[in-house]
Amino acid sequence: MARALVLQKRSALARLELNPSQTIIAGFALMILGGAVLLTLPVAAASGKPTPFLTALFTATSATCVTGLVVVDTATHYSLFGQIVIMILIQLGGLGYMTVATLMAMAVGRRIGLRERLVLQEAQNLYTVGGVVRFTRSVVLITLAIEAVGALLLTLRWVPEFGVARGIYFGIFHSISAFNNAGFDLMGGFRSFTRYVADLPVNLTIMLLIIIGGLGFTVLHGLSSPRRLSLHAKIVLTTTVALIALGTGLVLLLEFSNRATLAALPAGERVLAALFQSVTPRTGGFTTLDIGQLRDPSLMLIIALMFIGASPGGTGGGIKTTTFVAPMAVILSMLRGRPDPELFRRRLPPVVIYKAVTIALGAVAFVVTAGTLLSFVEQVDFINALFEVVSGFGTVGFSTGLTPSLSTIGQIIIMLTIFTGRVGLLTVAFSLTRHQQPANFRYPEERIYVG
Repeated sequence: MARALVLQKRSALARLELNPSQTIIAGFALMILGGAVLLTLPVAAASGKPTPFLTALFTATSATCVTGLVVVDTATHYSLFGQIVIMILIQLGGLGYMTVATLMAMAVGRRIGLRERLVLQEAQNLYTVGGVVRFTRSVVLITLAIEAVGALLLTLRWVPEFGVARGIYFGIFHSISAFNNAGFDLMGGFRSFTRYVADLPVNLTIMLLIIIGGLGFTVLHGLSSPRRLSLHAKIVLTTTVALIALGTGLVLLLEFSNRATLAALPAGERVLAALFQSVTPRTGGFTTLDIGQLRDPSLMLIIALMFIGASPGGTGGGIKTTTFVAPMAVILSMLRGRPDPELFRRRLPPVVIYKAVTIALGAVAFVVTAGTLLSFVEQVDFINALFEVVSGFGTVGFSTGLTPSLSTIGQIIIMLTIFTGRVGLLTVAFSLTRHQQPANFRYPEERIYVG
């Protein structure tokens, strides 16, 4: 029967003739709708009453797109059933629709065709279709292994505090949420991990899970041969370390005298809190400080980190580290008088630069437009509206307190922002065209004056 369902699904998709981008978007949309329906059920709410569909849809969108922004408290509003639905949506959303669909097809013995391989290639940001199925298996194994280790470490910490059953459950839930950069927590009161600001085991485990999940599966796969790291892996690892170090230093500098955040903590705890606050904006979504108490310069720093986000092929969002670095390479090469953008003694091809600039400029235009709309609709300061929008677009989950009080239109704006940030701007753009026709000719070149 399972084989028949998969074959029926395959023939239905074939009749629709969706391109890879449309298939990815349709897959995420179906997962979100399915999750929303489950979350509206009375059994999913702690009160035993049905959850309004818009609230359930917002939660399902946030969970499937591994974001963490919520309009109701996950710990108190949802029952155990509802929380497990959210956890499953996070796991499915982190792996991606096509990874899950491929595993289902393989489980019933169906061969993965070229069409599915092309969609997998686009979904996982791979160069070729060769080896995509084998890579998909590796993605699942790596994910489960890392989440298991994270769950064990968190369980060992929380069993003494919450008891065996709850400690194990909390360990599993938060390990999945952290590795997938989802930001959902069960601590209650929209407080995230503020109660664990000085807890070294919790901080280190959560940070490592976020960082590893945000590196991207291609980098994790490549770390098995560290002597032959690709240019992509070198850029990702170097940029990740640099952003964490720079972010930590700036948070310390900007919040050092703020009694509502770092100033009230001992010296060692200040460094730990600043480090955590530097790691999590790049799509992790957990926090040990009250975001609403941060100074405006710190909010701008976090907006920048959320906008950059994680790395391609990982569980995080944002424009991605490589997209941020590619234009920087152009600037450095221009200042040095070099004809081509260069990194680690390698030239970056023009198509990469075009794609990076397109994504970066498109993302700036998108978040500014969405932020302006949200500011107008909700009648709030632009910086607070922009913060929520970039948090959604970067699939982070930080909030200054605005999201739980959003109007219906405001929730729709944030949901669209979250969805676009998860599937990617280019994926959305390509989904609007049925075919991309390469030109068979080139126009004459002519220079213009710039600067």
